Amino acid sequence: MNKIVKKEYYSDKVVMFEIEASLIARARKAGHFVMVRQGEGGERIPLTIATADKDRGTITLVIQNVGKTSAKICALNEGDYITNVVGPLGKATHIENVGTVVCAGGGVGVAPLFPIVEALKKAGNRVITVLAARNKDLVILEEQMRAHSDEVIIMTDDGSSGNKGLVTNGVEEVILREKVDMCVAIGPAVMMKFVSLLTKKYDIPTVASLNTIMVDGTGMCGACRVSVGGKTKFVCVDGPEFDAHQVDFDEMLMRLSSYKDQE
Repeated sequence: MNKIVKKEYYSDKVVMFEIEASLIARARKAGHFVMVRQGEGGERIPLTIATADKDRGTITLVIQNVGKTSAKICALNEGDYITNVVGPLGKATHIENVGTVVCAGGGVGVAPLFPIVEALKKAGNRVITVLAARNKDLVILEEQMRAHSDEVIIMTDDGSSGNKGLVTNGVEEVILREKVDMCVAIGPAVMMKFVSLLTKKYDIPTVASLNTIMVDGTGMCGACRVSVGGKTKFVCVDGPEFDAHQVDFDEMLMRLSSYKDQE
């Protein structure tokens, strides 16, 4: 049982929880995720650890209310308990000083991007963060990103905040004005696909986090199979981060839509 010590709404459908998990907080690194279960017999879902506070013994999770299980968790309040939280799981992000890094986040994908931005900045990189959302109300973690980035570019579909356009417009704006040594992309699969196509054109190494396809989180269910460089990988145990230029995004998008009618 993990106690919720803080709850905050980032938007109508996106909720931040700070929960007690001292062992996970001490072991967690950028890129790690946890498996969360609410209620006996409840479904387990993977959630990336957005931040961790070793002194307080807490971790922060950002949850989008999109289904039965996420709705059940989002309905909890401060003082309530989450039944099970297991982790940290997955492979940590490889962090080194490479120079200038563009970090592109779309929608709720900004949450798992945050610890990577923080770690890259601490490693001495110049970090330019591009945040994209449909409108200003859906832009999350802007203030936190600004605290750990050299520059933050906001892109919204309707132009209600920052610049009007897609995340790729913001990324290319940076590429055209200065040398970019690396790109990190996290968000919807279709977003990561087009960021990857863009950076491949400019020969910029790119990492994509494919956590959106995970289900079981331990490698047993096989639902997160993806093709990377022509080989089958399991996102939860081999990733969740991969060389974006090697990922078969079309196959991933097809598999993500397998149960669209039922959903």
